[in-house]
Amino acid sequence: MGNKLKLLFYIVLSVITVGMLSGCDMVLLQPKGSIAAEQIRLIIIAVILMLIIVVPVIIMTVVFAWRYRASNQKATYAPNWEHNTKLEIVWWAVPCIIVVALAWITWVTSHSLDPYKPLDSKVKPVTVQAVSLDWKWLFIYPDQHIATVNYLEIPEKTPINFQISADAPMNSLWIPALGGQIYAMPGMRTKLHLIADGTGDYEGWSANFSGDGFSDMHFNVKSVSNADFNQWVQSVKNITPNRLTWDVYGELAQQSENYPVTYYSDVPDGLFNRIMMKFMMPAGSTQGMSDLDINNMDMSKMMSGSLSTKNTEKGGN
Repeated sequence: MGNKLKLLFYIVLSVITVGMLSGCDMVLLQPKGSIAAEQIRLIIIAVILMLIIVVPVIIMTVVFAWRYRASNQKATYAPNWEHNTKLEIVWWAVPCIIVVALAWITWVTSHSLDPYKPLDSKVKPVTVQAVSLDWKWLFIYPDQHIATVNYLEIPEKTPINFQISADAPMNSLWIPALGGQIYAMPGMRTKLHLIADGTGDYEGWSANFSGDGFSDMHFNVKSVSNADFNQWVQSVKNITPNRLTWDVYGELAQQSENYPVTYYSDVPDGLFNRIMMKFMMPAGSTQGMSDLDINNMDMSKMMSGSLSTKNTEKGGN
C-alpha cells in the first residue's frame, strides 16, 4: 500500500510541475532577433548532440537493471566477463566524435556570435550607451542627444550598437528575446550588438546580483518602426524639459529602488566618457573640465600612456 501511495504522489507531483511550467513564458525559445535565433539554434544543436549519449545511457541503465535483476533466472550469468572490443570502440569513439563536433561548433560560433562583432546590415546602426546604476539602467542616445531611465526604445531591423559601462557594482545587461548578456563594469566599456527583427515589447534584465534593489532592476524594451522611432525621439526632445547635466546625473546615480521611467530631452556630449573617467583618472582630476573637454579625450591614448608610465616605473619589463 505504501508503494502505491508513493507512486501516486510522484505522479501528482509530476503533473503539477508540468502544469506550472506550461504557464512560463519561454522567452529564450521564442527569439525576436537574428542573434537570439542563432543562439537558440546553437543551444538546440548542442543539446541534440549530447542526447545522442544521454538517451542511450538512460535506456541501457533501465534495461540492464531490469534484465539482470536478481530474480531473473533467465539472464546470462558471466561474472568473469571484462572486455569486448566492439563495445569498447562504440563507447569511446562516439563520445570522442561528439566532443570534437561540439569543439568545432564552439570555435565557429565564438567568432560568428562575438558580442563585439558589428552586425552586417545596410541600415545605419543606432548607438546606445548603457550605464548600470544602483539600481536602475540609464540609456544614452548620443546621436539623438536624449536619454532614458529604465526604458529602451529601438527601431526594428536596425543594428543596435551598445556601449556598456557601470557607475555601481559590476552588473550584466540582458535582453533575452534579442540575445545574450554582457557585463557592465566601472571604468570599462564593453560592447554588444543586437537587432530586433520586428516590432514588439520585450523585457530587459540585470543578470548579475548587485545588492538590495537587484530584483527590481529591469526595464522595458520596445521595438518600433523607423518612422515611429524618429517620432518618439522628437517627442522626448519637445515634451520633456529635463536636461541630463553632470549635476543631475550625480543625483540620478544615487542608490534608489523601483525608479520610475524618466526621459531627458538633452544630454551633453561626452557624458558617457565622463562617467568612465571617474574610475580611470585620479579623484577630482575632472573637476572644472567641460563636457566637451571630456568628450575630446582620446581614452585609448590615455590608457596606453598610463600603461607606459607603469612599465617605466617597473623598469620597462
